[in-house]
Amino acid sequence: MNKNVKKIAVLTSGGDAPGMNAAIRGVVRSCVFNEIECIGVFQGYDGLIQGDFKKLHVRSVSKILGRGGTILKSSRSDAFRTVEGRKKAFEALQSNNIDGLIVIGGNGTFTGAHVFFEEYGVPIIGVPGTIDNDLYGTDSTIGYDTATNSVVEAVDKIRDTANSHNRLFFVEVMGRDAGFIALRAGIATGAIAVMLPEQGQSIDALIKVLEKGAESKKTSSIVIVAEGDTNGGAYEIANKVKEKYSGYDTKVAVLGHIQRGGSPSAWDRVLASRLGVSAVEGLMMERADEMVGIINDKETFTALDQAISMKKMLNIEELRMSKILSI
Repeated sequence: MNKNVKKIAVLTSGGDAPGMNAAIRGVVRSCVFNEIECIGVFQGYDGLIQGDFKKLHVRSVSKILGRGGTILKSSRSDAFRTVEGRKKAFEALQSNNIDGLIVIGGNGTFTGAHVFFEEYGVPIIGVPGTIDNDLYGTDSTIGYDTATNSVVEAVDKIRDTANSHNRLFFVEVMGRDAGFIALRAGIATGAIAVMLPEQGQSIDALIKVLEKGAESKKTSSIVIVAEGDTNGGAYEIANKVKEKYSGYDTKVAVLGHIQRGGSPSAWDRVLASRLGVSAVEGLMMERADEMVGIINDKETFTALDQAISMKKMLNIEELRMSKILSI
């Protein structure tokens, strides 16, 4: 371990995800354990540019393990996309004698971190905090499990209404470029179909599935739609289905940002804690420009540019199983 690492800064950036606070707690307590000063950066990369820093200690992160959101706040920074903005951020780190930076976020966060490292050589470790689960180099991202559980809870309630009125519900969930939440929630809720960005199922194919369900006496159905589905989202799909099929009274529910909030699940709390500790240890091992993840229950490091550029594939077995179970 590199004993020259004396001060580490941590920030959260982009969309919030349940478990970010647990990751912050893991970073802070790992720093204290290793006698490293930990600096919290507020408001993401904007705070880095403006020098919105505060020293964090063990008590700073008390009672946050089960809180949703992020105590450091988050934002998407236009200023950090500019050369001038990144220069100010580097100067703020230098003036505060910070030896390394831990960024908790998703694709956009890591893209900025990678550019920042290439320009200034600041040792940076990324911690994957995004409900979409779309980062290569980790089996699960912080917030994915909690968001999926939130979807399942909501769909279970929607199904009560669907059953009471013989309705077909199209439930839109988050996933602009990736269908991980939709697929997992579809299996967990017994959806008749799942519409994913990766698969591009046609409206005609969906109608055939609905017709088969009606033939087997299904009186109500749930279709889970990832927001990035190639057919244009839940409302567009519902309208297209109505034009060609009148077997159900059709309704749409868009779950939106309810998926981002709430207390993180036990899985996300443990995952975030492990990744927070490993991020600090990564900097102590002189790692840089990498994301820490967990694959097959083992901590692993992946280059940031690979984490954001490599395509993470859906679980083929879950795709196959979802079709079997939906009949």
